[in-house]
Amino acid sequence: MRAVDLTDTLRATALAGAQLREAAHLAAEAHLADLADEGRPRAIVVAGVGTAARAGDVLAMVAGSRCPVPVLAHRSAGVPGWVSAADVVIAVSASGRSPEAIHAAEAAARRGARLVAVGAPDSELQELATAARAPFIPVPRRAPARFSLWGLTVPVLLAARALGVVQINEADIAETANRLDLDAERCRPSLESFVNPGKSLALELAGSIPVVWGSSPLATVAARRFADVLAANSRYPAIAGALGEAGRGRVGLLDGMFGGLTEASRDIFADHDEDSDVTRLRLVLLRDGGLGSEDDADEPLAVEERRADAVQELARRRGVRVSLVTAEGASPLERLASLIAVPDFASLYLAMAHGLDPMAVPAVSEMKELSTQ
Repeated sequence: MRAVDLTDTLRATALAGAQLREAAHLAAEAHLADLADEGRPRAIVVAGVGTAARAGDVLAMVAGSRCPVPVLAHRSAGVPGWVSAADVVIAVSASGRSPEAIHAAEAAARRGARLVAVGAPDSELQELATAARAPFIPVPRRAPARFSLWGLTVPVLLAARALGVVQINEADIAETANRLDLDAERCRPSLESFVNPGKSLALELAGSIPVVWGSSPLATVAARRFADVLAANSRYPAIAGALGEAGRGRVGLLDGMFGGLTEASRDIFADHDEDSDVTRLRLVLLRDGGLGSEDDADEPLAVEERRADAVQELARRRGVRVSLVTAEGASPLERLASLIAVPDFASLYLAMAHGLDPMAVPAVSEMKELSTQ
């Protein structure tokens, strides 16, 4: 692992808890309480791409379906045509120079919308925020951006809290950081795979096509995050989404060429090496389970639980292997962290098992070069 992990990505991931605490501290220094002076906005647009856009997804999940203010994660340049002075635009970019965030900040300023900027200090995004007299929350640069999830997300959540859109207290933040610390300890490199959930999950996924489904909106955000890091760190293709959507058609994958058809033809007496040459689906089910209250749920908890039980039974009948990650924690933010931490480590261990440096992704650099010619 030391020979492959040249940029110490395992350590960067293990510091997620510290990153979250640092982000909360930096957001507190940005005087976000001033955002409330103009009252609750008509809508909040979180503008960014990649991990920055995931911060918008997290805000929409935490706000929930009963939030009185629409929350939109906007992944294109500029802002939607309806944005005006009644709205708030949160421009997010780990580098502080992504076109999506820059153009959104410029458009917000032109239209008179309230602006909040989150990104690298001493960047173009900070200059735009300063010119607009808008709050700016600095995020220490951690290249690439996928290692800055919590540094980008926490300021977005705290800005929304200042606007009266979400309820997050200091205990939630502290417990979430502690959860990330705990999972980092459980996934540390010195632990053998049979007691290290990150290594165990990586070994289960090796050589497979991962299908990652979340049992709830919260778990679905974590599922899509897992697909992001599997692609970027491990170079594995992954299908991710909500289990409710999967039940409308994608669950048919379990019957397909890489699912039930392959498993039905498997020779149970074949040598392990022969058996391992066959590419199969691996279902990764992220189960939330909820917090015991259905008052603010998008759909009843019992429905989500029955659906998750059903897909596990369907996979069992077809011989499709299932990896299960279950949420833990007393708040939505902590539960989300518990579904993200172990899969993040698994994506790194899976890359290293194939001799890949998770940080070195030549195709990304080439894509940027070709796109700017």
